[in-house]
Amino acid sequence: MPNLVTVVGSNTHILPHMLKHYEKVVDKIYVIVYRQSEDDTILEEIEELGIKPHKIVTEPKFHWERVTDIYNTVKLTKPNDWWIVSDDDELQIYPDSIESIIKTCDRGGYSFVSGGFLDRIGKDGTFPKVTRETKLNEAFPLAGFFRYPMSGACPNKVTLMKGYQKICSGQHYAIFEDGTNSWGSSHPKRLPIQECFTQVHHFKWDSTVLERLKEVAGIKKEYAYSEEYEKMYNAIKNSDWKINTNNSDYLVENLNKSSYITYESYSKWEALKHGIIKI
Repeated sequence: MPNLVTVVGSNTHILPHMLKHYEKVVDKIYVIVYRQSEDDTILEEIEELGIKPHKIVTEPKFHWERVTDIYNTVKLTKPNDWWIVSDDDELQIYPDSIESIIKTCDRGGYSFVSGGFLDRIGKDGTFPKVTRETKLNEAFPLAGFFRYPMSGACPNKVTLMKGYQKICSGQHYAIFEDGTNSWGSSHPKRLPIQECFTQVHHFKWDSTVLERLKEVAGIKKEYAYSEEYEKMYNAIKNSDWKINTNNSDYLVENLNKSSYITYESYSKWEALKHGIIKI
C-alpha cells in the first residue's frame, strides 16, 4: 500500500473528508501543517480533528513552490515506497485498485501516474458550506471541467509516484534530473493513460472559495497564481456569483445517479482525459 502526504494551510473543513476517503487504501498518512505564524489557529483545528501533524512549517509568506518542496522532501524519506500526493481538497478516484495499479507500474518500470481535475460544485452551480457532517457527494452533486476554461489554470496532476520521483510546483508534472518534465501525451516513466488517468475530484468550490479567490487575486505579482485566481473570480462574478452550469465548455454533469461515486460515474471522462493530457 502507498503512503499519503498532504499539506494543510488555512482551511481544514475538507480535510476530515479527504482523510476518510484515503484511510483504507494507504499505509501511513503524513499531514504537514504549513502556517504563516505561530499564532495561526490551524494547528488547534488540526488537533481538534484528532490529527497529529508529521511536521509543522512556519514561514511569514505562503509560496506554492514551498508546498511542492515539502512534498518532495517528505516522499524522499522513503524513496522506494509508492506515495499518493493530494492537496487537502482533492479526492482521487482510480479505475482499478491502487494495489493493482502499483503492480502494473512496477512490472513496466513506471515511476508515476498522472490524472486531471474534475471540478465538483453544488446544485445549480452554487458553493455549498462544508462541515464535518456534510456528505460531499450529496452537497456537490455536479462535476465538470470549468477551472481551466475560466482561467487557463493547469488541470494536470501527478497523483501516485515513487518516493524518489520529483514533481514540479502545483504537482502538475513529474520532473527529472536532466531538466525535463512529463508534459505531453506520453512519457516513458508514466503509466500510459490508457491504463490509468486518475480523476482528481476537486472540492475547492465551497462556501469559502470566493473570499479565497479574491484574497489571492489581490496579492497580484506576490503570488504565483494570482492572475488565474483573478480570472476565476471575475468569471464567477459575471455569472451572478455562481458557476454557469449551462456553459457547454464546462462539461457539467450530475453524478447523483447513485449514492456511490465511481470512476465510471462521470460519462465524459474518457474523452476529457485525452484533452487534459495535452495541456
